[in-house]
Amino acid sequence: MNFSFNEEQKLLRESLEKFVQRDYTFENRKAYRALPDGYSPEVWKQFADMGLLGLPFSEDNGGMGGGAAETIVAMTAIGNGLMVEPYFPTVVMAGGLINQAGSAAQKQALLPAIAEGKLIASTAFGEPGGRFDLFRVKTTAKKDGNDYVLNGRKAVVLHGAQADRIIVSARTSGGANDSDGISLFLVERGAPGLKVTDYRTGDGMRAADLVLKDVRVNADALVGEEGKALPVIEAAADRGIAALCAEAVGVMQTLNALTLEYIKNRQQFGQPIGRFQVMQHRAADMFIHAEQCKSMAYLACMKADSADAKERTHAVSAAKAYIGKCGRVVAQLAIQMHGGMGVTNELPAAHYAKRLTLIDFNLGDTDYHLQRFIKAAA
Repeated sequence: MNFSFNEEQKLLRESLEKFVQRDYTFENRKAYRALPDGYSPEVWKQFADMGLLGLPFSEDNGGMGGGAAETIVAMTAIGNGLMVEPYFPTVVMAGGLINQAGSAAQKQALLPAIAEGKLIASTAFGEPGGRFDLFRVKTTAKKDGNDYVLNGRKAVVLHGAQADRIIVSARTSGGANDSDGISLFLVERGAPGLKVTDYRTGDGMRAADLVLKDVRVNADALVGEEGKALPVIEAAADRGIAALCAEAVGVMQTLNALTLEYIKNRQQFGQPIGRFQVMQHRAADMFIHAEQCKSMAYLACMKADSADAKERTHAVSAAKAYIGKCGRVVAQLAIQMHGGMGVTNELPAAHYAKRLTLIDFNLGDTDYHLQRFIKAAA
């Protein structure tokens, strides 16, 4: 498979690399994290001006008509800069799902607003005790006239407290573990009966837990076909997993560069520690892991839109499992090579290592995707 970029994609990559180097320094990131919403509205506006927020959407919906290669470029840059803006939940997950399954009216109402930076969105698929299985839905949606009434709980909704719209999975029929009977609904910020608990995750991002108590939504809030949402959710999750893999590659690349720079300058016994053979071997191992992960991430992104669910699952879960394993190795080696300074908040290395750890747990960890890969290969 050809993984080379065309001229437009190269220009996008170069512009994002310059943006990270010039405007998204580690000190700037710390300042953005400390803001009330946990990210910078000014940076979000810059994303919109660069066309980044409309990258995967069609031109008819205010986007740029990008595909897998553009997602790779964007998410790798987000990993390089360890960006805290809600690009992944808004553009990749919620935007991607609306683009895939939303009605024409929903697309026209939401996608241009996302592309212009005027709408933050997220998805709420996970529930307490769900253990990464997207079909484990206890939240219910009961039909009441022209409305649906939602009751239940959702866990670890990325930027849930900052989102203007949240796409919630709820059961309109069947039991808690049935594949059929799951539907998707758009819930607005501040809806009566919606309780949002905001918190900071271990890697400095923001997430929220939701409690829905008699939350009433109109039938127009239904996304896709009633009771048939699981394949749509799984496809959206696979696109999200592929994007996370690309982000992890960006994190590894920068973490490797930071570690190499550190061992070149850190003096011990009258010489840089990078001259010791054991350090050179570890640095080489880190580089090899990152390069292998890049190939896996690229393949996952190319297959994430496949109409063949088995082929898509096979590629995406293989990448997620492998990158989760390698990410742990890279993070541990980086911390070891930095010594005690590697776990302090003053050095960027600790923050990059934390992000690699949390990426592994987002949308299924290494063990989960290894089992999913085995089932898909059978």
